[in-house]
Amino acid sequence: MAVNALKDYPLRVMDGVDKYRGDWLINVGWDQHLMFCAPFMWPLPPAMRFGDLVEKIMPASFGAHPDFARIDWSKVEWLKSGKPWTPDFEKSIEENGLYHKDSLRFRTPGLNGIKGSGS
Repeated sequence: MAVNALKDYPLRVMDGVDKYRGDWLINVGWDQHLMFCAPFMWPLPPAMRFGDLVEKIMPASFGAHPDFARIDWSKVEWLKSGKPWTPDFEKSIEENGLYHKDSLRFRTPGLNGIKGSGS
């Protein structure tokens, strides 16, 4: 059944790009590693090198998992908004075509959680 509003409601975006002092929120989730119940989200400068995200930001969040130290980053499969995607580690977040509130997932072939459990 369709519903009609009796009056217009103003749309107030509470997490728009203007709220983060020039940074963009970037979400990153690790498939088959449910030790992390949800993707991590970081406010990052668009000019940050993608490789710095992987080398400097992600270890502080994902590094607690025993598989993290064993990742072969040349074999990682990336997804951007659910579609296969290949980042350039030397280019910035912006140059890689990312924007505020984009979602990334990565898969690590051969590393499927603690003892292959997916966690």
